[in-house]
Amino acid sequence: MSQLGKAAQAKPRLLLRCRDRWLDLSTPRVMGVLNVTPDSFSDGGQFFDCRRALSQAEQMLVNGADLIDVGGESTRPGAAPVPAEQEITRVVPVVKALVQMGAIVSVDTSKAEVMRAALDEGAHLINDVYALRRPGALEVLASSEAAVCLMHMQGEPVSMQTAPEYTDVVLDVVEFLQTRISACTAHGLPMARILVDPGFGFGKTPAHNLRLLRELPQLGALGVPILAGLSRKSLLGVLTGRSVEQRLAGSLALAYAALEGGARIIRAHDVAETTDVLKVWSSLQKSGETGRS
Repeated sequence: MSQLGKAAQAKPRLLLRCRDRWLDLSTPRVMGVLNVTPDSFSDGGQFFDCRRALSQAEQMLVNGADLIDVGGESTRPGAAPVPAEQEITRVVPVVKALVQMGAIVSVDTSKAEVMRAALDEGAHLINDVYALRRPGALEVLASSEAAVCLMHMQGEPVSMQTAPEYTDVVLDVVEFLQTRISACTAHGLPMARILVDPGFGFGKTPAHNLRLLRELPQLGALGVPILAGLSRKSLLGVLTGRSVEQRLAGSLALAYAALEGGARIIRAHDVAETTDVLKVWSSLQKSGETGRS
């Protein structure tokens, strides 16, 4: 049986180990996006101040977020890199405060120095668009007890959307993520601490994104949970003609499609509304199971 054929039969793990905590993914979860940057595509500058960032995080937790993803460097198309020291200054105070609040904290970074600083303050998960390919990153995660999200990205943020091409976008993404999972396990990082993200919008055309979403169940071959980040993406601008601040309805539609495809974590800016989507989807699944019993 082919790798894609096996995918439909594989069942991803439903518990994710995040240091001394276990995130139960038998019910899908919402990851709230908290960008402490001046230039992120959707909310750049809104939560650059630490106090405002913490206030926003508290509101997301009240609205149903199960974990908060803190990012100190924009990875939007064309974004310029940020020095590690500057990223640490932006991220670490927020991470420290959120951990003290009892939140499950993810840090969106690809630099080993930032990972180490965030993990030293108790971060539970590293969300890496480079999938631990940058110097020292894999070693930092392997020596910790934190979870990691391995994302697929073709190219670099500054140029990834110039002219992305694939032999077969689904096969290429699955093969890349399998390679990165194997690299992690070879370094002693167990499968129970790994999840994957196909990287919607990261070196992909609208057609690539739509095919990946339609065939998301194929990533089940990897045997780890899937995270989907589609909130407010430029794909919605192409599909609907809406500006970033007008993409809520489209974001919720894509979130539902990702749930149907097997995603267990939905990364979202609009937490309250996305939580409602998860509640509706989960209720429908339960009613189907009751009807079959």
